[in-house]
Amino acid sequence: MKDEPAVMEAIEAIEEQPFLVPEIKLWPRAEQPQAEDGAPARVKAVLRNQRVMRVLDVERLLDADHPARAIWELVGQCDLQPFHREIKSVKGKAGRPSHDPRLLISLWVYSYTQGIASGREIEERCGYDPAYIWMAGAEKVCAHTLTDFRAERGEALKDLSSQILAAMAGEGLVDLQQVTQDGTKINASAGSDTLRRQGTIEKRMEEARQRVEQLSKQEEKESKSRRSAAAQRRAAKEQLERLEKALEAVKELQKNGKTAEEARVSTTDPDARVMKQNNNGYGLSYNAQFTTDARNTVIVSVAVTQDGNDAGQLEPAIDRLQEEAGRQPEQALADGGYASRENIVKMEQKGVDLIAPVPDGKVQKETLYQIRRVTAEFRPEAFAFDGEKNCYTCPAGKSLPYSRKNVEPGRTKYIYQAAKEDCQSCASRKQCCSQSRNGRSVQRVEESEEMKKFRTKMETEEAKAIYKKRGTVAEFPHLWIKEKFGLRRFSLRGLKKVNVEGVWVAITFNLQQWIRLSWKQRLGQTA
Repeated sequence: MKDEPAVMEAIEAIEEQPFLVPEIKLWPRAEQPQAEDGAPARVKAVLRNQRVMRVLDVERLLDADHPARAIWELVGQCDLQPFHREIKSVKGKAGRPSHDPRLLISLWVYSYTQGIASGREIEERCGYDPAYIWMAGAEKVCAHTLTDFRAERGEALKDLSSQILAAMAGEGLVDLQQVTQDGTKINASAGSDTLRRQGTIEKRMEEARQRVEQLSKQEEKESKSRRSAAAQRRAAKEQLERLEKALEAVKELQKNGKTAEEARVSTTDPDARVMKQNNNGYGLSYNAQFTTDARNTVIVSVAVTQDGNDAGQLEPAIDRLQEEAGRQPEQALADGGYASRENIVKMEQKGVDLIAPVPDGKVQKETLYQIRRVTAEFRPEAFAFDGEKNCYTCPAGKSLPYSRKNVEPGRTKYIYQAAKEDCQSCASRKQCCSQSRNGRSVQRVEESEEMKKFRTKMETEEAKAIYKKRGTVAEFPHLWIKEKFGLRRFSLRGLKKVNVEGVWVAITFNLQQWIRLSWKQRLGQTA
């Protein structure tokens, strides 16, 4: 090479230059150990980037008071026959044995206590987490097995929840003498960007239908495995089913008064509804209703609904307790969202002592007066009532005779209305009934005996003191479920499946209460 001498000279010049290394300050460490003869001592390096095969004593992985042992113990005391009926693998026939339902239940309950709601993460933890290795006996559990088990065992899970509550009642932890009813909004597994109107849903349905037909007719190519092709067809069919369900939900919203512009449904989770959140924002959510026994803060019933309003959830909760526990509570504590006149009357008829704020409707009335532009001089209290003539007289001197009555739960409304001609020619019409096409009307309300009795009761100091307990009992499970379990968003989709997840969460919460109130105390006494 012609340039070889020049290259060699350049290399020699570089080698002659001192190689500067920046000074690096390390954490101070001990001096290199030396043997007696002064030579460096040989030590065995710690290598963590390796897999090892060794004898493992699984039973000694967990301490005696580890919560996984408590979960395994209580689940093992329950009758799991409803879960076993779903197992297709039986003795005397070919097929791999199924996982024990006791194991799958324990894995999910313990995972919820750790804020884990992913079957894939549970599968991974069975390989390195001591608690999971202990429960699974150092065996692998497939993520698909876990997720299918969680979503498809609704009825059996309800039976398990009832057994756990019965066991806690046998230990004196539940008595149903006093319960609280409260709801909390939990986000759906769908984003607001999935909301679509009817036209868009119909267009995507047609595209999905064509996709399903195309995949059904398409022959399997050599580059695709049979399993991959089947997975694509299954995914396309599931998408089409969700779109069909979304279209039905949009039409149902339109029947209930929503306009075509307002009626929007998520194509990911058609059952989810836009609800107001605790931060005054709005999002796709479900309303999780919890009935909690006040004795030791134990969830005795749970239901997840699409209704953003709590008023219609009190009576169904009492009925669920009657069905699941065989009896209804003696006393129920609820906040103002449940304190409707209809609920007060129904609880009185059922023999349940309801402790809740007295409904007054002042805010609603004031808002209505402002919308109708009724000034203070022409509010109903300014109208004079004549009992003998059974009529009212307005501040302008016009008569409002009796017109009709409306019977509602808890009260009867007697309506008095002025003549249309009197109001049209009145000088005070703008301050009184400017937006009314007919004459001004006022109402005289007579409360039912149930309402009078409830109002008298809630004025007592005893009832007020009882109501103060509501917040501590009712809101504690919500806080624990969202903060400790991390359940601010459902993992499953669809009303049926989120109800199943709600039962999983209730069982997990109750098991933690049982561990705290019973198991640990009994363990301490034994020790």
